[in-house]
Amino acid sequence: MKVIFIILSIVWVVYLLLRTKKAIHMLQLNSYFNNRLFHWMKGSPLKVVPVKDIIIIILALICMLFDWYIVILAILAIGILTHREKPEKKKLVITARVKRLMATIAIIYIVILAVNLHFVWHEETYRIGTLVMVLATIFVYGIVLVANLVNRPIENGIKERYYKDARNRMNSARQTTTVGITGSFGKTSTKFALDTILSTHLNTLKTPNSYNTKIGVTITIRNSLKPYHDVFIAEMGAKEPGNIQEICELVGHKYAILTAIGEQHLETFKTLDTIKKTKFEIVETLPPDGVVFLNGDDENIMSYTPQNNCRKVYFGIENNDADFIATNIQFHHKGTTFHVKNKDGSLDADFETKLLGKHNVYNILAAISVAWEMEVPLNKIQQGVKKIQAVPHRMEIKKGFGNLTVIDDSFNSNPTGSKMALEVLSSMEGFKVLVTPGMVELGDKEYDYNKAFGTYAADSADYVILVGEKQTKPIQDGLREKGYPEDQLFIAKDLNHAIEQIKTFNRPDAIILLENDLPDTYNE
Repeated sequence: MKVIFIILSIVWVVYLLLRTKKAIHMLQLNSYFNNRLFHWMKGSPLKVVPVKDIIIIILALICMLFDWYIVILAILAIGILTHREKPEKKKLVITARVKRLMATIAIIYIVILAVNLHFVWHEETYRIGTLVMVLATIFVYGIVLVANLVNRPIENGIKERYYKDARNRMNSARQTTTVGITGSFGKTSTKFALDTILSTHLNTLKTPNSYNTKIGVTITIRNSLKPYHDVFIAEMGAKEPGNIQEICELVGHKYAILTAIGEQHLETFKTLDTIKKTKFEIVETLPPDGVVFLNGDDENIMSYTPQNNCRKVYFGIENNDADFIATNIQFHHKGTTFHVKNKDGSLDADFETKLLGKHNVYNILAAISVAWEMEVPLNKIQQGVKKIQAVPHRMEIKKGFGNLTVIDDSFNSNPTGSKMALEVLSSMEGFKVLVTPGMVELGDKEYDYNKAFGTYAADSADYVILVGEKQTKPIQDGLREKGYPEDQLFIAKDLNHAIEQIKTFNRPDAIILLENDLPDTYNE
């Protein structure tokens, strides 16, 4: 019996390790915040303890009553051999932090194994050992939370050392001018547009992809900032008040761009006023000679009065009082053309870009305004605008699903951006198809915004594929409120199911808009 129980304990720990990988992945997707992972756990109990685990636990407890430990061993062996992870949109990245977390978890499991083996030497306590293993199976995510909590002082110490080094590098880079970019949406696209334009005339460095947290900016500075860089472009994101101010204090920016303010991440911000105040941290931290470029068409930006008396430059399309105005916007199969003029008349020129969508005009207009302030020659700005490439998964036009035209806007979605994406789809010629799981992190207004999205879709799309029956219920309600035909609506279980439906279209003129692609934490 002792030998069997020892083998059983070891095999059980192996099974727990397989489960632990998924828990670590979920922690990483929640940015290593225990409170966010715990919030996800409360809403996804059958992902925390899957049905398969529940069955194994029940069978183990039954077998324990009859001392059928060989049967329990067989059940666990089958569980290990049949263990399959679902395809992940964003795989677990094995960083140094993940390795440290795994080491702490391994120590916890060694302790659990030692406790189990302790009971081997006393026949009357075999069942206690089995109960310990059952509890460990139930609380796999709890073990990950505990390990993350234990490691917090270590991680904070490492990050503080990185921050200090990055601050020293920025203080030494006196020849480098920093441009900070924030907003509820449009940050990354504006960053790429500005980098493309400025790089025609200056040596630039930008934070890569969506590196918009304090640690992401820190990593960019430590790994990539060189003495020859004239401009550092730092994207700044926020999940809670103070996040942007921390990044600003790190980089010491002279210029700032505020693209737009909307009701995003309301689960953490709670109110629109808090979002406004947080986004305007990029303005309040500017030096006296700093310059901020603001979207003059955004009502949430225009309704806020910053305390900083730095110079403010406004750009827009609708606001005739803006300092930089885009007019005569034309969409065509090669992209977009538009005209830009500024208040003092020094800029009055036509521009052409490969990008589509009114929101992209806003992003490029912001970049043109900054480039003009930095005295980049007009011909180089025009050249840069022509060179701008679509940021992957942000209104990116490409071919897919059997050579169909795809508008890939799957990176993220928000109430304003999704409406603009539908406007682009509506303007296209062909069989217009919307594929979406809807929008998230909109707090109490999530239902209303998604329902409104459904009403817009009814007027823009010839066919709608919704991904996830439960989470797209508001969009379904919006479509039905507008009398959208049921035979033009398909509800897919997941993205793969949606792709299968797309492939059934016998329409070479089909245009597919992929609007949002929720992370693995939102899989139904």
